[in-house]
Parts: sequence; structure tokens; C-alpha cells
Amino acid sequence: MKFTEEHEWLRVEGDLVVVGITDHASEALGDVVFVELPEIETRVAKGDEICVIESVKAASDILAPVDGEIVEVNEAIVDNPGLVNEDPLGAAWFFKMKVEDMGQLDGFMSEDEYKDFIG
Repeated sequence: MKFTEEHEWLRVEGDLVVVGITDHASEALGDVVFVELPEIETRVAKGDEICVIESVKAASDILAPVDGEIVEVNEAIVDNPGLVNEDPLGAAWFFKMKVEDMGQLDGFMSEDEYKDFIG
């Protein structure tokens, strides 16, 4: 897994990258009550706002970590937003994307680097 400074995790599965938010982000948000996911086949550029998460505390955006195309979304977290709090590193992934350049992942943090980052 790789991690971003925006508290997203990325896991490579074949030629796809699965994206979700970290435990740290989930805890900071509090109880998640709403998730809006991107449309399948949406082309995104790194830094684009592509998902919205609302919790009892705040609303937050998920940014595209890399350039690519959304190929699958996790409808389970739309139907049950609380899953984001229950299993943020597993069942509560947000979307899968086909990445234009897998080399873009090289700049992200390892798990140990992320743990140091969040202190």
C-alpha cells in the first residue's frame, strides 16, 4: 500500500489502483453519514476533487491521487456510509482506477513513512 498526504491509501491490483481513506482520516471525520462517488468512465487528473464525504463533524473531498480513469466504484459505502468508519482499509474502498502512469505511485509514502507523517 501507498499513502498520500491527503490521508488516502492506494493499493495496486493488477493494472488497477484501488483508493480509499486511512484509519486516521476516518477517525478525524467522525461518523460518516453520506458518500458521493464519481461516475464510472470519468477521466481524472491528479488533484481533481472526485468524491465527497460528509460526517457529523465536517464535509471533505477525496482528490484523485493520480491521472487516470475511474473504472469501478464501491456502491456499498453509498448504501452504508458507516462502513467507512468500520473498515476504512478494507471493505470501504472508494473507487478503482486505471492509471495512465504507474510511476506516479513512486512519490507516495510507505506505511512506515505515513505513520511518521501522522505522528
